Amino acid sequence: MDIRRRLLLLPLALLLSACAGLPAPPRPDRAAIDSFNLEGRLSVRQGERPYHANVSWRHEPARDEILLTGPLGQGIAELTRDARGARLLTAERKEYLAPDWAALAQEVLGLTLPLNELPRWLAGGVEARSRDNYQRPRRALADGWQIDYLDYESDREDALPSLMEMSRDDIGLRLKIDQWQIP
Repeated sequence: MDIRRRLLLLPLALLLSACAGLPAPPRPDRAAIDSFNLEGRLSVRQGERPYHANVSWRHEPARDEILLTGPLGQGIAELTRDARGARLLTAERKEYLAPDWAALAQEVLGLTLPLNELPRWLAGGVEARSRDNYQRPRRALADGWQIDYLDYESDREDALPSLMEMSRDDIGLRLKIDQWQIP
């Protein structure tokens, strides 16, 4: 490459390297996060019965879309929620309808799960019983559920949870969040 081309590329390289070093913009306060996309893995246990799935979730105030897949990517279930209620479509194309997430979980699984409150809990927008060194929630109690925030995506104060456990009676949920996207 001749000297002129190198000189032309130098400002571009400097600009790109400067952008790479900029800190990520701050996120909104946890309690103010009302929309997100996440990718992760979910484990639900009732007594000795475990259920495992990969989860892809798009949450908005008026709508949710959740895709649950198995370890090899095969679809297990599609869940949606909107003004008409909650809907579950299984891999066998069986459909279940209910007024909300909690009623749907009770009807299909026979479990009382905190699905209506889960979006707020996921972002850490809860009244914390204990906090970590960055003042992020470490443990909370809500609606009879113990919520443990075991890890965060980084050491930043505004980092979102990357590993959570929720338990109540003999039900346990563990969620490993691999990727957050806040629109």
